Amino acid sequence: MHLPAFYSHAPRLLVRDPLAELLGAADDGLIEYGYPDAVRLAGHSCPTVAGAYLMARTGLRALYPDAVPERGGVVVTMGAAEVEGTTGVIAQVFTLITGAAANNGFHGIGGQYARHNLLRYGGGDRSSIASFRRADTGDTVHLSMDLSSIPPAPQLRELMVRALAADATSEERAAFGSVWQDRVRRLLLEHPDDPAVIRVERRA
Repeated sequence: MHLPAFYSHAPRLLVRDPLAELLGAADDGLIEYGYPDAVRLAGHSCPTVAGAYLMARTGLRALYPDAVPERGGVVVTMGAAEVEGTTGVIAQVFTLITGAAANNGFHGIGGQYARHNLLRYGGGDRSSIASFRRADTGDTVHLSMDLSSIPPAPQLRELMVRALAADATSEERAAFGSVWQDRVRRLLLEHPDDPAVIRVERRA
């Protein structure tokens, strides 16, 4: 799978997964994730996938400011139902990075390391996309994103119409893909830590 070069320049995140350490899957349980991992999971790259990746990174860093984030140690509650909009796509990226899974997740070993039921939908808080809560301390952050400062290129809609046409040429499809990915590039490389774009907050 040949990916655009800028993917490798996006911020990365190191986590520690106690289950991976127990099973000998990673030395000291340390796993580093990058944007290409999210792309391979989703099978595509778009502002939603990129935003989900950055929200997960920002949320974990906020919950573990002085330590390596613990994969499997966070409860993720999505604000909307699983089938609503892009909720499911975002949740899949969250699962990849946090380890939090719905009822189909890993049920643990010896009463430990369970990942099922750590991902929940329809939490009722529509003011954020999701909340991340540390299972050990209860510390919680609420995550959302605002892409209005990173608008799509003016010609995007016209290029999309042509790319979706039955008689579209390879050049037309490539032109659309290039413009589409440029917005992803701007998000990942120019705004990964922009609090106006990737928003994290704590509430009383």
